[in-house]
Amino acid sequence: MTLEIASMSKTELLWLYERMALIRNFEETFKHLVETGRPLGSGHLYAGQEAVAVGVCAHLRSNDYIASTHRGHGHCIAKGVEPRLMMAELYGKVTGACKGKGGSMHITGFSVGMLGVNPIVGGGIPHAVGAALTAKVKKTDNVAVAFFGDGATNQGTFHESVNLAAVWRLPVVFVCENNMYAESTPSEYSIPVENVADRASAYNIPGVVVDGMDVFAVYEAAGEAIARARSGGGPTLLECKTYRYYGHFLGDQPERYRRKEEEEAWHRRDPLLSFRRIVLESELLREQDLEDVVQKVQKTVQEAVHFAEESPLPDPEELYKDVYVQYPAEALR
Repeated sequence: MTLEIASMSKTELLWLYERMALIRNFEETFKHLVETGRPLGSGHLYAGQEAVAVGVCAHLRSNDYIASTHRGHGHCIAKGVEPRLMMAELYGKVTGACKGKGGSMHITGFSVGMLGVNPIVGGGIPHAVGAALTAKVKKTDNVAVAFFGDGATNQGTFHESVNLAAVWRLPVVFVCENNMYAESTPSEYSIPVENVADRASAYNIPGVVVDGMDVFAVYEAAGEAIARARSGGGPTLLECKTYRYYGHFLGDQPERYRRKEEEEAWHRRDPLLSFRRIVLESELLREQDLEDVVQKVQKTVQEAVHFAEESPLPDPEELYKDVYVQYPAEALR
């Protein structure tokens, strides 16, 4: 246990655990709802990667920005998007975060700095750079974070964005959630360096590798990167080695390309279980503290499901709203 962990307050520790537990419960509930025939469509589960989103977002303010990926539920929850708005969006209800028009891969939360879940691989990276450029031009001390997977680091959007951010010393942190697979392609097959973070040297910025299953490790590394960005030091490429516990999407069969022994090894490093072990052995929290969080999280997600199921579907007229073109009144008849 590091000195930084030991100095964290009880409130800070409970926040970390609550956010991770809320992400896990939300995703497990979503999976159950889909598999039992509820009309939610499919999605990409974040279960297993909770330590990354939570460890990073713990350092962000509501006016800081994050840009997400197609696997974005965890980022939304970590940044503060309300679970009931997210669940209603999954149900396609008018009370959803995007009024039921976006679904799983388009959830946004501008009021808390969530620029949006993004279905395009690498598509959110330039959005974070744009937000960071805004902060620099307006001379604020805001920071932007771009989350993306290992597969996205082979996209042009990644390289162009990192290059521009490095040249202009923008306040942005590039967080690669390396879960070892781009869909079913192992990272060692498509990336010709040992670590994604090694690519940072090409842009003369720091590249840091961290255990993405350990929320404390992510918290410490992200804290340094975000502080550096906020103080004008420019971007950092932070690679978090992590693992998704389910397939690429709901319905995927990961056993076709992942070995059982590999999955079992990563499950033994579960970020929630590791957190519990550390705080209990160090006597930073009590068992009852953690159980209270579990009960609170379960209630929050259950209430989110109830809210979503009781909410109305959008009226047909909503189809013409929130678009670039303002349709004439006669077109609505």
